Parts: sequence; C-alpha cells; structure tokens
Amino acid sequence: MADSDSRIAWHRAQLKKNREALKALEVSRFRGQHDKVGDTEKAMAELERKVAESEKCIAAYERQKRRPLATDFSSLKNVSWKNWSAHK
Repeated sequence: MADSDSRIAWHRAQLKKNREALKALEVSRFRGQHDKVGDTEKAMAELERKVAESEKCIAAYERQKRRPLATDFSSLKNVSWKNWSAHK
C-alpha cells in the first residue's frame, strides 16, 4: 500500500523493521544466544516502545482517512435512494 503521507510511510517501514528486529532478539534470547540479559531486555523494551508508537500513529491516521462504511441506520437514512433505484 502506497501512502500519500510520507510520515505514515516512514512509520510503516519502521514498524516492519522494528518488528523483525524484535522477533530476532526474542529468538536469540530463547535459544540462549544473547550476550547480556540486561542489554537484551533494554533493547527489547526500546523496540516494543517504538513499535507501539508507530502503531499508534498509523492507527490515528487510518481513523482519520478511512472511508465510513455507512452500514448503520443513521447513515443509510441520509442516502439518496432515487439514484440507486433508477439503475435496473
């Protein structure tokens, strides 16, 4: 998906990169391949913070830009149905 907002595109790229790095750290920690437990925990906490920040930014953007689905009654009652029934 291409974003017209470069800030959102950057956050999407960072989100992908940080999730991959977090996964790699979790796997190395699980396998016992880490150097220092404290350093790994700090790095994981920082990556989790960055992931949460990017997710929050992207979610706020999508809430603003998402087209309403208009399936509730209050939205449907405002639709002009004469145009719909003309096409048979």
